[in-house]
Amino acid sequence: MRVAVLGAGVVGVTAAWYLAEAGHEVVVIERQPAAAQETSFANGGQISVSHAEPWAGPSAPLKIMKWLGREDAPLLWRLRADSQQWAWGLSFLRQCTAARMHANVVAILRLALYSRAALQALRRDTGIAYEQQQRGILHIYSDAAEFAHAVPQAALMREYGCERVVKSAAECLVIEPALAQSRVRLVGGTYTASDESGDACQFTLALAERCAGRGVEFHYGLGIETLLAENDRIAGIRLAGGETLKADAYVAALGSYTPLLLRPLGLRLPVYPAKGYSATIPLDDDSVAPFVSLTDDQHKLVFSRLGQRLRIAGTAEFAGYDTGLNEARCQALLARALTLFPHAGRRHEVEFWAGLRPATPSNVPLIGATRYRNLFVDTGHGTLGWTMACGSGRLIADLVSGRTPEIDARDYLPR
Repeated sequence: MRVAVLGAGVVGVTAAWYLAEAGHEVVVIERQPAAAQETSFANGGQISVSHAEPWAGPSAPLKIMKWLGREDAPLLWRLRADSQQWAWGLSFLRQCTAARMHANVVAILRLALYSRAALQALRRDTGIAYEQQQRGILHIYSDAAEFAHAVPQAALMREYGCERVVKSAAECLVIEPALAQSRVRLVGGTYTASDESGDACQFTLALAERCAGRGVEFHYGLGIETLLAENDRIAGIRLAGGETLKADAYVAALGSYTPLLLRPLGLRLPVYPAKGYSATIPLDDDSVAPFVSLTDDQHKLVFSRLGQRLRIAGTAEFAGYDTGLNEARCQALLARALTLFPHAGRRHEVEFWAGLRPATPSNVPLIGATRYRNLFVDTGHGTLGWTMACGSGRLIADLVSGRTPEIDARDYLPR
């Protein structure tokens, strides 16, 4: 079949790769001048199966209330006259029970484990390089209550195949010696040796090149005006400028913008943009910075070494489709990084960035067919787009091809 993939972020490009591998003729439409120029551009860099705990849990509503009005809050909800934001928020609250959180952890873990294995196989087959590190991910805690919460969560993840092991503060310093410079006292941590890190933008650009070498067509700098529906099928895409592109099947992988494209068709996806921030600090020979990728759960931040750069990323700001940088939130990232790693690089040359992560209330992505027989979606990955991209790509390729997927796809079906 001829398959049109809409969007060339890490999710869209991996979908294109696996669709081409399945034998389809693939065309990718992207409004930016190159792949990975939006949400995939400067994210946290983690392949983090161990980050499977969703935002929605029993403790989340109280934390969000406590953080209201704080510009540097890990999760900031900016109330807007936006019915989509309110509907998403109510759905989020419904996910905050212990039972639903447990089910969501299991669904996230299943796809994340599958995806990490798919990435490793792709890397072996292609030799693709993207500043990758296979040193694991260490979750660190400086708050006793947060650490106490992490212990049973780690046990739950081990039960379902993610070897997230509890570590003492002293063991954390052995795993990552740069933490000895920290100005805060650690109380413990958890470590997942099989997790990885790497530059998602580099990966996506390199994979797009390999896709093109395989015959995938990329059309950059083309906006999409609308999808043209006829009865229960999509008949084509009207592009900016009036041109119409036709295919046999369509995969919408536009991240946070997917719901905006599908809403005129009567499809309402529970996806809302969660703006995340990152800071990238250049390193030199005298820098004391981590080699092991870290997650600071209390502050909702991750740290990844990408060659001669330290990437700090995280937090979530629910403010609609605004991509502007908030100075207070940028400085909060940098301040926490320098508290943990006072000698981490050339801080005066730091580069800040913000991108919109497509979040579902449950943090479980939406992958599969819609009520239009030839329209599929691959979105809603939240903070785990890089982690889940390869698994999502394989899954959507199987579904488009009419093959039985290697993992149970029911939890990810668009609703």
